[in-house]
Amino acid sequence: MSKHHDVDRAAQESLRLLGADPGNWVAPVPGVDHDVAIIGGGQSGVTIAYALRRAGISRVTVIEAADQAKTGVWRTRARMNTLRTPKTRSGPELGNPAIGFQAWYEGLHGEEAFRAIGRIARTDWADYIEWFQRQVGVEVRYRTRIADIEPVDGLLRLHLDVGGQRQTEVVRKIVLATGVEGTGGPYIPAIFEGLPEHLRAHTGHEIDFAGLAGKDVGILGAATSALDAAAVALESGAREVHVFSYRAELVIQPTGGNVPNPGAQENFHRLPDAARWQNRWNQANKGSTSPLDTVLRAVAFPNLRLHFNAPWTALREEDGRVVVEAADGTHAYDFVIAGTGYQYDPRTRPELRRLAEDIALWRDVYEPPAALRSESLGAYPYLGDGYELTERVPGSAPWLRDVHVFNVAAAQSFGRPVGDIPSLRTGVPRLVEAISRDLFLADWQRPKPPAAAAPEESFTAHYAHAVWRPDVDAKAAIG
Repeated sequence: MSKHHDVDRAAQESLRLLGADPGNWVAPVPGVDHDVAIIGGGQSGVTIAYALRRAGISRVTVIEAADQAKTGVWRTRARMNTLRTPKTRSGPELGNPAIGFQAWYEGLHGEEAFRAIGRIARTDWADYIEWFQRQVGVEVRYRTRIADIEPVDGLLRLHLDVGGQRQTEVVRKIVLATGVEGTGGPYIPAIFEGLPEHLRAHTGHEIDFAGLAGKDVGILGAATSALDAAAVALESGAREVHVFSYRAELVIQPTGGNVPNPGAQENFHRLPDAARWQNRWNQANKGSTSPLDTVLRAVAFPNLRLHFNAPWTALREEDGRVVVEAADGTHAYDFVIAGTGYQYDPRTRPELRRLAEDIALWRDVYEPPAALRSESLGAYPYLGDGYELTERVPGSAPWLRDVHVFNVAAAQSFGRPVGDIPSLRTGVPRLVEAISRDLFLADWQRPKPPAAAAPEESFTAHYAHAVWRPDVDAKAAIG
């Protein structure tokens, strides 16, 4: 019997002991194809679908634009050797250790092997997520991209591109489980726009690093993704890689990583807006931190150069190369990469274009003190307690409450990245509770068709012999 079989059997036994999934309790609505559509088939989307099913909400579809062979980002745009998250952090298993990473890894490699690893290898995590999806039985519709969301009669019509063919489906709830892209996408500074696409990329794009062998590469940004891209370029044979930061030094995580505060994870969204803004502004002002091993991976190459206090001011193409005007001088590269993070303005997402003007952003709801103003923080969507979008003008777009944002765009409202591993333990149950509440209350008020009267079943035959009869039992007692 193989170790793979043993791990699968242990997982299935744990699921059996949890008991069968409850039957679907959500009343069918005419014209509705799915009660919930989850956009994104990575770790968040699969976990949410599983949790909804365990809550008795089973008419759920999970939509993923990528090919099945490219599930999530772990084999494509993620370039770290190991995850940032400590190996013992709870994730998709939602309290069932038999379907957690440690159980899977120890089942295949042994307890000593798990103790020996520092952080989880990225490729191991990709293998685990694919295994988890098989064990919990969540089906993902690959090569299916959402093109538009249309409100219609209190419901939401999805316009989908399915393998190149357009089709529509009607749903009651949408969950945007789109990871780091959130409700926006890669933030690419305007100075990149004049360059031809073959000379530039963003770290959020798939990049042909093999094609950079023997070339000089310039990278704007010095946070984790930028350093990962630098390391992969050097590992792929780049001649030199120059990393530019506007800061005076790298921002490195403390030993042991950034440990989430369980109290904050549970309650941050309940803080006053001013406190939430101040906290997020402080985090943004400190800068994104990088694990020490990420830094060491990059600086191990003698042909890496770090430029500090050196923001870029202009870019231009010249003789097939990119000329960079930076605060520390003029430089020329064969290829440039923007390691400049992401923005979360819903107006930049094509599928949200019908809804975007109605969505409340933080800048619509909260005016910070002058010293704390931030255009980027103000562009985050302002979310409700269940991760739902809210209206910029109250009463103007009630359907927005049926679009839930379970991705990094929720960070401004919930205090930490949403959709990463630590967010699943507390975030998914809160999201499922909100969806369950909304569907139940909506159906409670919905007129129900009269049910055919069922014949009443009599149970008297089971106990008729034990009923006390005074005319019989009293005589028997006297006699």
